[in-house]
Amino acid sequence: MTTMALGAALNAGLRRALERDPKVLLMGEDIGKLGGVFRVTDTLQKDFGAARVIDTPLAESGIIGTAFGMALRGYRPVCEIQFDGFVYPAFDQIVSQVARIHFRTGGRVRAPLTIRVPFGGGIGAVEHHSESPEAHFAHTPGLRVVTPSNPDDAFHMIMQAIAADDPVVFFEPKRRYWDKGEVDLDAPAALELHRARVAAPGTDVTLVAYGAMVATALSAAEIARQEGHSIEVIDLRSLSPIDFDTIEASVRKTGRLVVAHEAPVFLGLGSEIAARITERCFYQLEAPVARVGGFATPYPPARLERYYLPDPDRILDAVDQTLAA
Repeated sequence: MTTMALGAALNAGLRRALERDPKVLLMGEDIGKLGGVFRVTDTLQKDFGAARVIDTPLAESGIIGTAFGMALRGYRPVCEIQFDGFVYPAFDQIVSQVARIHFRTGGRVRAPLTIRVPFGGGIGAVEHHSESPEAHFAHTPGLRVVTPSNPDDAFHMIMQAIAADDPVVFFEPKRRYWDKGEVDLDAPAALELHRARVAAPGTDVTLVAYGAMVATALSAAEIARQEGHSIEVIDLRSLSPIDFDTIEASVRKTGRLVVAHEAPVFLGLGSEIAARITERCFYQLEAPVARVGGFATPYPPARLERYYLPDPDRILDAVDQTLAA
């Protein structure tokens, strides 16, 4: 086991993928000599050359369009979108072309393309640098959408995403890049790419989170434990498809469900989870499903983001409400 930060674990996973398959290549703005804004691709161009770790022009639509063409010719490109709010110029390419090619060709053509997107707030950034656009992509048929919450998952999931024959939007929780954890660089992945993980067992309430919010959920669960309540925390990991079976098994045990994410509550991932689990566990639920998330506003200036981002107190308020129902 090796202790490393989440960003370093992603770097190790990208390095391993480059070593294993000569068809894997990286593309993005400043990912080569600079090593990326968050240094996730640090030293990779030096070790693998500028033909496999490519510094691109500042043109997200061009990055994805070029990578899409390369994927159709047998390569496995991994594109970096420098910040979440910069993905929108490439949105048309992703949802209109990349996501549709398998269906459009009757299953004859695949697009093994991975799109890395640092997402979420909590780093005190300016506008367009702290977005949570995951619902746009999870809503789009033909895309796989995943996000790790810890270094071990980051290492294994990035390799699983690159090995997939379908396009994967890989959201990276940027405020957790520096969080450290143990990574087994020699062991196989503990879970399939689209399986959820029980991050903390519990009996009273099921709390579902993903990405950066998993650590917040675990903090809330620890506070609740000290107050005599047992919260089972589920790390969703995959946003499309969603592992509803794992959530359902937990809710059938606890009878209560809270879903937390940074994105606005309105039409967020929590809406789909609440609807599906209500359908599946109607007779087991002891209270309505509660949702905690951002507000229905653009992401605020850095000075105000602590009021916008869900914290343990807001999660525990929802827990208390569902326990009191």
